[in-house]
Parts: sequence; structure tokens; C-alpha cells
Amino acid sequence: MRRAGASVAREVGLRVPYGAVAVVVGKGNNGGDGWVAARELHMHDRPVRVFTPTAPDEIDGIAGEAALRALDAGVAYSVVDDTMLTAEALSEYAAVVDAIFGMGFSGPVRAPYGAWIDAINGSGACVFAVDIPSGVETDTGEVADHAVSANVTVTFSAPKVGIVNYPGAEMAGEVVVEEIGIPRQMLGEAGDPEIWAPEEYAGLLPPLPPDVHKNMCGRVLIVAGSGAYPGAAALAVMGAQRMGAGYVTVAVPESVQPILQSKLTSAVVMGLSENPSHTFASKVTEEVLDVAREFDAVVLGPGLTVSHGAVLVVRNLVSALNVPMVLDADGLNAMVDAVDVLTGRGGPTVITPHPGELARLLDTTPGRVQSDRLGHGAQLAGERLACVLKGARSIVSGRGRQVVTLAGGPALATAGTGDVLAGMVGTLLAQGVEPFEAGALATYVHGRAGDHAAAELCERSVMAEDVPGYIPSAVRELLGSL
Repeated sequence: MRRAGASVAREVGLRVPYGAVAVVVGKGNNGGDGWVAARELHMHDRPVRVFTPTAPDEIDGIAGEAALRALDAGVAYSVVDDTMLTAEALSEYAAVVDAIFGMGFSGPVRAPYGAWIDAINGSGACVFAVDIPSGVETDTGEVADHAVSANVTVTFSAPKVGIVNYPGAEMAGEVVVEEIGIPRQMLGEAGDPEIWAPEEYAGLLPPLPPDVHKNMCGRVLIVAGSGAYPGAAALAVMGAQRMGAGYVTVAVPESVQPILQSKLTSAVVMGLSENPSHTFASKVTEEVLDVAREFDAVVLGPGLTVSHGAVLVVRNLVSALNVPMVLDADGLNAMVDAVDVLTGRGGPTVITPHPGELARLLDTTPGRVQSDRLGHGAQLAGERLACVLKGARSIVSGRGRQVVTLAGGPALATAGTGDVLAGMVGTLLAQGVEPFEAGALATYVHGRAGDHAAAELCERSVMAEDVPGYIPSAVRELLGSL
């Protein structure tokens, strides 16, 4: 607690070096951290006042001990209720420290704390949250009816799920992780969510020996597209090529073939039998099965639609092919009533759903998926199947592990970026990367490519067609981390 409180005081001093500081505490250990921070600030001659729901001598445990030490040092305090702590009262302070709840909070917020949180948010001060903003659930990132919106969150030893997942991440502001002496072996258990450093992703990139040739870089077959969505197939091809595939073939309905041939100069475009709706005819299955034997991985789904023929093609290929496979978009929608076929595949598999697609596979709602992205993202994952749950802070699950991807942002919230990602994953599978690692690495590189595009073009102006062009700079950045 002493180290935690001292680290909060240090961040306040660095970021807001002048002016009075208000520390709003609860009755538990998070409040104890706040009392320590107040004492440290006071000892460095900062004007500070603690606002507490109860007298210091009535606080239990080590938090009470921290409060009494602060009083002995001369820290000023006020015992307040929901009518006495207002935004106006806090507006005279340059910084406000939120030390009300911390870890373990589960809503709703009870009185007087809801009014206190509203007062903090309305104060106009720079707000520092201790460990996690009050009102944010630690294990999910869900936000209560009242939650602190912090400028800075000083968290201890490791990031908490609640400030990694949205919407809690938005309430956290800038996150600073402080080491306070907890042994690493006590920080988590097998299966806990992971955040990887760039060098960990970089270590997954397949090496390129001097005598490499195109067939060693992975042969990818992409089965995609329709008359309505020819661009989805093209975007998947570009993602696969920029990720380093040596040879890419795309199979599309025959009327779409000339469109893709005009867009793609270094990929082979196959036109296969189609229905009057310009979607795949069911008899395409045998043609694809014959061709797929020559490839190291198959990407199935972008832009297919859920026409009767396309659905039959997807289901037949999923059950008959044992090569590594990426299932995306309408490929996932085609499996809604056949999830057992998907999870029973013998070959390595990566699925790349957005919340709506995963909700359909799990027979639930997108809202429920979003309320527990970690839990829902893991439901279909297994030893040979990895799930990339797309969205803000994409989550990759597989083999009993989960990694949360910090790369990426609003620039990727545009139609077609997921098709690019599907092609990227396909390349890594074709190069021999295991499903969980392939999903994680592709998602990170895809996110960083979006970040680079946003930096140059601005977030609002990025199109899916832009993203493949920034994959090289994202990969170069990764290689530079080694």
C-alpha cells in the first residue's frame, strides 16, 4: 500500500506540479492507497485534502492504519456525504485523486458514491484514478451508471481487464503501470488474459532464408466474392500478399472474374460456376476440393453472401478440407446451424467474427457478446481452433489462452478491413504458424497498419483499400523491436 500510494503521488507531482490536490477515498484498501498518496503529497509541501465517508479512526485494517499515519503527518481531511462533495467544491483543486473503489467493484454504485463520482467528473480538475476508475468493473470493463472518467489511471503490477476492454478503457485515460513489489508468479494464473510486447509478436514472424522461393512463403487459396461484393475478395488477396504470401489464387463466381483480373496483377483469378444471383453454385465444391490440394491454407467467406449455393459450398468445404483454414464473414454466417461441424474440423482453423457474427454462432445477442468479450470469445476456441473477436481491443482465443490486442483504433471501423485481416491470417497459416499465434500476429500487424494509416491520412479518412499499403511499415516496425 505504501508503494502504491507513493506511486500515485509521484504521478500527480510529475503531471500536475502546482496547485492543491483533493483525494476522494472510500473505506477499503483503495482508499488506503489514497491516504498514503495524500501523506506523500503533504510531505512534499503540496496543499492536499482528503474527502472521506467516515472518520479516519473508524476505518478498518491497513487502510485505517494508512489514514492515521496521514493524520499524524498533518494531512487535512473532511468527512462528507453526498450533498457536501460537489463539483463546485472540487473545482478549486488542480488535481483530484479517485481512491473510492478500486479492484473488485461490481455495480450499481450506491449513495453517496454516485454523487461523488459525478462531482469528480464535473470538477474540471485533472483526475487520477487509483488502480482502476471507480465504477468500472475490474473483470469485464463494463461501466456502472456512475463511473469516474480519469485523465490518468495509475494501476499496479499489471493492467486490469477493466481498463483494457472497452468501455472501461475509455474511462481510464492514459494508463501507467507501476511495479509495487508483488512477485510475478502471484500476478495471474494460466488462462488469464495476456498483453504481448512487440518483440513477442515479432518472434512469431517466419524467417526468410537467403534461398527462399515463392512456394516456401505459403500458397493461399481464397474462396470469396459475389456479384454484390467483388471487392471483398480483392481486399483479402491484398492482405494475404502484403503479409508475405508467395502465391495467391482467388476463386470467385465466373462473372466476377474479369473485375478482379482488372484489380489484381500478381494473383491468379479463377472463375467458377455461379447462380443467376452471381453467387457460387453448389457444384463448385468439387472444383475447389480438387484445387485446394495444391495450397497450404484456404481463406473462406469474404463477400460470399448467404445464398443457398454459397452456404452449401462453405459447409461442404469446412467438413471436407483438412488444410489450415480461415473462416470469415459470410463463411461464418453459413455455419450458424452447423457449429459442431466447424468446431469438429480436423485441420487448423481460425475464425474472425465481429460481435454480430459471433452472436449468431453462439445463439445470443451482440450486446451480450460485448458485455463479456473475453468469455464469449473463448467459447468456440480450442486446441486447433482460434477465435479472433474483432472490435476495439480485439481478443484472440485458443489453446486455453487469450491475448488482448492493443493495436488498432477507429481508422479500422470501415467496411472491408476485416477482409484484409482474413487474408493476412491465411498467409501466416500457410507459412506454418499455429492458429492461435497466426490470429494474434495478424491482428496486431493489421492494427498497427491501421494506426500508421491513421497517422498519415487521419482516422476519418482511412479506407479498407489503404490498409494493405501500411502492412509493410507495421512489419518493419516489428522487426525493429527485436
